[in-house]
Amino acid sequence: MERAILEKLNLARAARRAAVTVSDLAGDVRVHLEGDDCPEPWREAVARALQSGRAGIVETGQGAFFLNVYLPPPRILVIGAVHISQALAQLAPVAGFDMTIIDPRTAFATPERFAGVDLIAEWPEDALKLRPLDRFTALAAVTHDPKIDDGPIRAALSAGCFYVGALGSRKTHAARIERLRHAGVADADMARIRAPIGLDIGAASPAEIAVAILAEIIEALRRRDVGAAGSGA
Repeated sequence: MERAILEKLNLARAARRAAVTVSDLAGDVRVHLEGDDCPEPWREAVARALQSGRAGIVETGQGAFFLNVYLPPPRILVIGAVHISQALAQLAPVAGFDMTIIDPRTAFATPERFAGVDLIAEWPEDALKLRPLDRFTALAAVTHDPKIDDGPIRAALSAGCFYVGALGSRKTHAARIERLRHAGVADADMARIRAPIGLDIGAASPAEIAVAILAEIIEALRRRDVGAAGSGA
Protein backbone atom coordinates (compact mmCIF):
# COMPACT_ATOMS: atom_id res chain seq x y z
CA MET A 1 0.00 0.00 0.00
CA GLU A 2 1.30 3.45 -0.90
CA ARG A 3 2.69 5.63 1.86
CA ALA A 4 0.16 8.39 1.12
CA ILE A 5 -2.70 5.95 1.64
CA LEU A 6 -1.21 4.69 4.91
CA GLU A 7 -0.80 8.27 6.13
CA LYS A 8 -4.46 9.02 5.41
CA LEU A 9 -5.55 5.88 7.22
CA ASN A 10 -3.33 6.72 10.19
CA LEU A 11 -4.77 10.23 10.36
CA ALA A 12 -8.29 8.80 10.26
CA ARG A 13 -7.42 6.33 13.01
CA ALA A 14 -5.97 9.06 15.21
CA ALA A 15 -9.14 11.10 14.72
CA ARG A 16 -11.34 8.02 15.42
CA ARG A 17 -12.88 8.40 11.99
CA ALA A 18 -14.04 5.44 9.91
CA ALA A 19 -12.46 4.82 6.51
CA VAL A 20 -12.88 2.48 3.56
CA THR A 21 -10.26 1.69 0.93
CA VAL A 22 -11.42 0.82 -2.59
CA SER A 23 -8.89 -1.17 -4.63
CA ASP A 24 -9.14 -2.22 -8.25
CA LEU A 25 -7.42 -5.18 -9.89
CA ALA A 26 -4.63 -2.94 -11.17
CA GLY A 27 -3.66 -2.10 -7.59
CA ASP A 28 -4.95 1.47 -7.54
CA VAL A 29 -6.33 2.41 -4.11
CA ARG A 30 -8.51 5.29 -2.99
CA VAL A 31 -9.65 6.19 0.53
CA HIS A 32 -13.17 7.22 1.53
CA LEU A 33 -13.86 8.74 4.95
CA GLU A 34 -17.20 8.43 6.70
CA GLY A 35 -19.27 11.58 6.47
CA ASP A 36 -17.70 12.96 3.30
CA ASP A 37 -19.08 12.75 -0.21
CA CYS A 38 -18.50 9.50 -2.07
CA PRO A 39 -18.95 9.32 -5.85
CA GLU A 40 -20.74 6.59 -7.68
CA PRO A 41 -20.35 3.72 -8.34
CA TRP A 42 -19.15 3.02 -4.80
CA ARG A 43 -21.49 5.16 -2.67
CA GLU A 44 -23.98 2.47 -1.67
CA ALA A 45 -21.35 -0.23 -1.21
CA VAL A 46 -19.13 2.04 0.89
CA ALA A 47 -22.09 2.99 3.09
CA ARG A 48 -22.92 -0.69 3.65
CA ALA A 49 -19.30 -1.45 4.50
CA LEU A 50 -19.12 1.41 6.99
CA GLN A 51 -22.24 0.15 8.75
CA SER A 52 -21.33 -3.54 8.79
CA GLY A 53 -17.58 -3.26 9.22
CA ARG A 54 -17.13 -6.13 6.74
CA ALA A 55 -14.70 -6.18 3.83
CA GLY A 56 -15.66 -7.65 0.47
CA ILE A 57 -15.70 -7.51 -3.32
CA VAL A 58 -18.09 -5.18 -5.14
CA GLU A 59 -19.04 -5.59 -8.80
CA THR A 60 -19.73 -2.34 -10.65
CA GLY A 61 -20.10 -1.19 -14.24
CA GLN A 62 -16.43 -0.21 -14.06
CA GLY A 63 -15.27 -3.65 -12.90
CA ALA A 64 -14.67 -5.45 -9.62
CA PHE A 65 -13.34 -3.62 -6.57
CA PHE A 66 -12.22 -4.80 -3.15
CA LEU A 67 -13.43 -2.78 -0.16
CA ASN A 68 -11.54 -2.90 3.13
CA VAL A 69 -13.00 -1.24 6.21
CA TYR A 70 -11.21 0.53 9.07
CA LEU A 71 -13.55 1.33 11.96
CA PRO A 72 -12.49 2.90 15.25
CA PRO A 73 -13.10 0.59 18.21
CA PRO A 74 -16.63 1.42 19.41
CA ARG A 75 -16.95 2.53 23.02
CA ILE A 76 -19.72 2.52 25.57
CA LEU A 77 -19.64 5.26 28.17
CA VAL A 78 -21.97 4.59 31.07
CA ILE A 79 -22.92 7.36 33.46
CA GLY A 80 -23.72 5.62 36.72
CA ALA A 81 -22.07 2.82 38.69
CA VAL A 82 -25.26 0.85 39.31
CA HIS A 83 -26.33 -2.80 39.09
CA ILE A 84 -27.17 -2.43 35.39
CA SER A 85 -23.64 -1.13 34.80
CA GLN A 86 -22.13 -4.16 36.53
CA ALA A 87 -23.96 -6.51 34.16
CA LEU A 88 -23.24 -4.36 31.10
CA ALA A 89 -19.53 -4.31 31.98
CA GLN A 90 -19.47 -8.09 31.59
CA LEU A 91 -21.43 -8.13 28.34
CA ALA A 92 -19.88 -5.22 26.43
CA PRO A 93 -16.39 -6.71 25.88
CA VAL A 94 -17.93 -9.93 24.52
CA ALA A 95 -19.66 -7.83 21.83
CA GLY A 96 -16.43 -5.98 21.00
CA PHE A 97 -17.01 -2.73 22.88
CA ASP A 98 -14.60 -0.87 25.10
CA MET A 99 -16.43 0.38 28.17
CA THR A 100 -15.95 3.14 30.73
CA ILE A 101 -18.11 3.93 33.74
CA ILE A 102 -18.24 7.41 35.26
CA ASP A 103 -19.91 8.20 38.57
CA PRO A 104 -18.93 10.88 41.09
CA ARG A 105 -20.62 8.95 43.90
CA THR A 106 -17.66 7.18 45.47
CA ALA A 107 -19.95 4.93 47.51
CA PHE A 108 -21.05 3.33 44.23
CA ALA A 109 -17.94 3.72 42.06
CA THR A 110 -15.67 1.32 43.92
CA PRO A 111 -13.03 -1.08 42.56
CA GLU A 112 -14.64 -3.88 44.56
CA ARG A 113 -17.91 -3.53 42.64
CA PHE A 114 -16.22 -3.01 39.26
CA ALA A 115 -13.07 -5.10 39.26
CA GLY A 116 -11.18 -4.84 35.97
CA VAL A 117 -13.48 -2.11 34.63
CA ASP A 118 -12.35 1.33 33.45
CA LEU A 119 -13.99 3.24 36.31
CA ILE A 120 -13.79 7.00 36.90
CA ALA A 121 -15.09 8.39 40.20
CA GLU A 122 -15.43 11.98 39.01
CA TRP A 123 -18.13 14.32 37.78
CA PRO A 124 -18.78 13.58 34.10
CA GLU A 125 -18.08 17.17 33.07
CA ASP A 126 -14.55 16.82 34.46
CA ALA A 127 -13.94 13.28 33.21
CA LEU A 128 -15.07 14.09 29.66
CA LYS A 129 -12.40 16.76 29.32
CA LEU A 130 -9.89 13.91 29.10
CA ARG A 131 -12.27 11.42 27.45
CA PRO A 132 -13.85 13.35 24.56
CA LEU A 133 -16.99 11.91 23.02
CA ASP A 134 -17.22 11.11 19.31
CA ARG A 135 -19.34 9.42 16.63
CA PHE A 136 -18.15 5.96 17.71
CA THR A 137 -19.18 6.41 21.34
CA ALA A 138 -22.45 5.20 22.84
CA LEU A 139 -23.61 6.99 25.97
CA ALA A 140 -25.93 5.36 28.49
CA ALA A 141 -27.08 7.52 31.40
CA VAL A 142 -28.45 5.35 34.20
CA THR A 143 -28.09 7.22 37.50
CA HIS A 144 -31.65 8.61 37.63
CA ASP A 145 -30.03 11.82 38.93
CA PRO A 146 -30.43 14.85 36.62
CA LYS A 147 -27.44 16.57 38.22
CA ILE A 148 -25.25 13.71 36.97
CA ASP A 149 -27.03 12.55 33.80
CA ASP A 150 -28.14 15.73 32.03
CA GLY A 151 -24.69 17.22 31.35
CA PRO A 152 -23.23 14.18 29.57
CA ILE A 153 -26.47 13.69 27.62
CA ARG A 154 -26.14 17.22 26.25
CA ALA A 155 -22.47 16.59 25.48
CA ALA A 156 -23.25 13.31 23.69
CA LEU A 157 -25.91 14.92 21.51
CA SER A 158 -23.54 17.76 20.63
CA ALA A 159 -20.71 15.32 19.78
CA GLY A 160 -22.91 13.22 17.48
CA CYS A 161 -22.55 10.00 19.50
CA PHE A 162 -24.12 7.14 17.55
CA TYR A 163 -26.25 6.22 20.57
CA VAL A 164 -27.62 8.24 23.47
CA GLY A 165 -29.83 6.39 25.95
CA ALA A 166 -31.26 7.36 29.32
CA LEU A 167 -32.86 5.30 32.07
CA GLY A 168 -36.29 6.25 33.34
CA SER A 169 -40.00 6.03 32.67
CA ARG A 170 -41.78 8.07 30.03
CA LYS A 171 -42.83 10.51 32.75
CA THR A 172 -39.23 10.83 33.89
CA HIS A 173 -38.10 11.35 30.31
CA ALA A 174 -40.75 14.02 29.72
CA ALA A 175 -39.32 15.97 32.65
CA ARG A 176 -35.82 15.43 31.23
CA ILE A 177 -36.92 16.81 27.86
CA GLU A 178 -38.22 19.95 29.53
CA ARG A 179 -34.92 20.47 31.34
CA LEU A 180 -32.92 19.93 28.14
CA ARG A 181 -35.18 22.26 26.17
CA HIS A 182 -34.74 24.91 28.85
CA ALA A 183 -30.97 24.38 28.51
CA GLY A 184 -31.20 25.15 24.78
CA VAL A 185 -31.09 21.65 23.28
CA ALA A 186 -32.94 21.50 19.95
CA ASP A 187 -35.98 19.24 19.59
CA ALA A 188 -34.34 17.37 16.71
CA ASP A 189 -31.39 16.49 18.94
CA MET A 190 -33.60 15.43 21.84
CA ALA A 191 -35.48 13.10 19.51
CA ARG A 192 -32.30 11.04 19.25
CA ILE A 193 -32.41 10.06 22.93
CA ARG A 194 -33.47 6.44 23.45
CA ALA A 195 -35.75 6.55 26.48
CA PRO A 196 -36.88 4.43 28.16
CA ILE A 197 -33.46 2.93 27.50
CA GLY A 198 -33.01 -0.46 25.81
CA LEU A 199 -35.01 -2.53 23.34
CA ASP A 200 -38.50 -3.38 24.56
CA ILE A 201 -38.03 -7.06 25.40
CA GLY A 202 -39.86 -6.99 28.73
CA ALA A 203 -36.59 -6.81 30.67
CA ALA A 204 -37.01 -6.78 34.45
CA SER A 205 -33.74 -7.61 36.21
CA PRO A 206 -30.56 -5.49 35.94
CA ALA A 207 -28.94 -8.20 33.79
CA GLU A 208 -31.93 -8.30 31.41
CA ILE A 209 -31.97 -4.51 31.16
CA ALA A 210 -28.23 -4.60 30.37
CA VAL A 211 -28.93 -7.09 27.55
CA ALA A 212 -31.66 -4.80 26.19
CA ILE A 213 -29.34 -1.79 26.31
CA LEU A 214 -26.49 -3.61 24.59
CA ALA A 215 -28.83 -4.89 21.87
CA GLU A 216 -30.10 -1.36 21.25
CA ILE A 217 -26.53 -0.04 21.10
CA ILE A 218 -25.57 -2.70 18.54
CA GLU A 219 -28.63 -1.84 16.47
CA ALA A 220 -27.73 1.85 16.56
CA LEU A 221 -24.13 1.14 15.54
CA ARG A 222 -25.03 -1.08 12.59
CA ARG A 223 -27.82 1.19 11.35
CA ARG A 224 -26.23 4.56 12.02
CA ASP A 225 -26.29 7.32 9.47
CA VAL A 226 -22.90 7.26 7.73
CA GLY A 227 -23.57 10.46 5.81
CA ALA A 228 -22.47 10.67 2.22
CA ALA A 229 -19.77 8.06 3.01
CA GLY A 230 -16.48 9.12 1.63
CA SER A 231 -14.20 11.60 -0.10
CA GLY A 232 -11.95 10.19 -2.78
CA ALA A 233 -8.19 10.14 -2.36
